[in-house]
Amino acid sequence: MSTNPTPTLDALLRGAATRIDATDARWLLAHAVERPQGWLYAHARDPAPAGVAERFDTLVARRAAGEPVAYITGVQGFWGCEFAVTPATLIPRPETERLVELALAHLPARGGRLADLGTGSGAIALAVARERPDVAVLATDASEVALAVARANAQALGLSRVRFAQGDWYAPLSDERVDVIASNPPYIEAADPHLAQGDLRFEPPTALASGADGLDAIRVLAQGARAHLVPGGWLLVEHGWNQGAAVRALFAGAGLREVATERDLEARDRVTLGRAPGAAEAG
Repeated sequence: MSTNPTPTLDALLRGAATRIDATDARWLLAHAVERPQGWLYAHARDPAPAGVAERFDTLVARRAAGEPVAYITGVQGFWGCEFAVTPATLIPRPETERLVELALAHLPARGGRLADLGTGSGAIALAVARERPDVAVLATDASEVALAVARANAQALGLSRVRFAQGDWYAPLSDERVDVIASNPPYIEAADPHLAQGDLRFEPPTALASGADGLDAIRVLAQGARAHLVPGGWLLVEHGWNQGAAVRALFAGAGLREVATERDLEARDRVTLGRAPGAAEAG
């Protein structure tokens, strides 16, 4: 009676790479063995520990069916940290780090207040809080389930000073004014066929799509900005690569000054910003 030999970790990776992306396979195997990826390189020829082959096969099958790696593992890297994510939150993406960079650049040199509207996993708010402990950060979301994930991420990162509030866009701010409003709102057209393809099928629809032209949420953010910014404060909004001109027009129509669109590392329009008039510019 013969038995099949235990496969090596490298053999598991090679087999998985015929079904899914090789990089995804390595992330999933590291998750299955509960070790960092670097450990896999040093132990590639080791026999897979008991139960790992079966567990890994289940993870690979989920990825082959289209489920995002971040939801399978429950974590996503962003701004040098690991954030817990669930299907209730959008998966933080590298291009959103541009929004964090710009938010940091437009805060006062000392102190200041920032509101991250539609925080999801808390990635933007917590990245800013990590870099600037002196800034008062408020993170809001319409979803209490998403806020629970963001609060857990704040606790895991030791960022106890970040405040959280539930509500749609500006509602949680009431009459509060801040120096910077940052948001990565939904901006995909409701009828965009990509919503039914790939990873997007698994992410919360309300965090992705916003009206026929994808700009409904950004309209709300633009129109309400001046009522919630200090004089000279800034609104920064992430959007699609082809929406720069439309978003600039919305910002200008809402009375914001110095409106401009910044590009991401791939030279695509990514973040539009505008400044509230100062006291001497009112009108």
